[in-house]
Amino acid sequence: MAIPLQESDFLLINRAHRAYLRTRSVVGTATVLCPQHEGISRLSGRRFGIAVAAAEGMTKTFRLGATADLHCKISSAGAFKDLFARLAEDVDALALCGDLVDYGLPAEAEILLEELNPVLRKKIPTLAVFGNHEFESGKADQVQKILTTGGITVLDGGACEINGIGFAGIKGFSGGFGERVLEPWGESVIKRFVREAVDEALKLESALARLRTSQRIALLHYAPIAQTVSGEPPEVHPFLGCSRLEEPLDRYGVTAAIHGHAHRGSAEGRTKSGIPVFNVAMGLMELASADHRPYRILELPVPRTGPSAECRCRVHRRQSHTKRCSCT
Repeated sequence: MAIPLQESDFLLINRAHRAYLRTRSVVGTATVLCPQHEGISRLSGRRFGIAVAAAEGMTKTFRLGATADLHCKISSAGAFKDLFARLAEDVDALALCGDLVDYGLPAEAEILLEELNPVLRKKIPTLAVFGNHEFESGKADQVQKILTTGGITVLDGGACEINGIGFAGIKGFSGGFGERVLEPWGESVIKRFVREAVDEALKLESALARLRTSQRIALLHYAPIAQTVSGEPPEVHPFLGCSRLEEPLDRYGVTAAIHGHAHRGSAEGRTKSGIPVFNVAMGLMELASADHRPYRILELPVPRTGPSAECRCRVHRRQSHTKRCSCT
């Protein structure tokens, strides 16, 4: 079942972005921002909202599929082929929110690529962030290289665009929520633990700051709010996410945030400012959806014309890019 964002969600973002100027560097189908020149070329700011979007021709619907916590094993060959074949017919882009493999092994990444073949063969843009499982064997770099070589864009504090919609992605980290969030006090190991969560939040903030699109989606593995981990044993809540990750979402007024990790959590929640947060852990999606589909679809309005195939920064205005901007 597709889950369209509500009008109130868009109007909320509209108020935060009325005077916002947009800049972007477009790189083929999935675009990567050009940080070296991102401030040079500016497009006129547009008020963002459902009514305004309709007036500006933003009536085309972009279908984003999202899932997480596949935990692909060496023995998983063939286990996800039907899932990704279905997604290939149902979405315009795919977001994988961490724990893609089980023990962080390169062999598992190779199998996952084979399973993703129906999506990648159709050149459907596929984005991913890592979870904790990708780091289990100390070979996360090898796993990332295999996935990116296979056509997946792995975001770790990075930002990209697809059809005029901006995406920022991080792994995130744990630390607890609200007044009970862990503070950097006492032993040095506690301070290092808290610092990891702070660093992840700063990476997310930096990635969101580079986006100049009216719609921005944040991808994480760890939960940014307590609502979407509700359902898990209370004792493990502090290890499933951290409210430090919520602050950048509210500050930059993202359209939605998507995460995984909380397999027995809740499917939906909202930040303090009302931004929708979706938990797309595969097992949870199977239970939460009416037809037991292990993924969620977000429907987003996009400009009727779609993105250009050329970099919009002044330096590369006349250069055509097929994969990645040379500025990055």
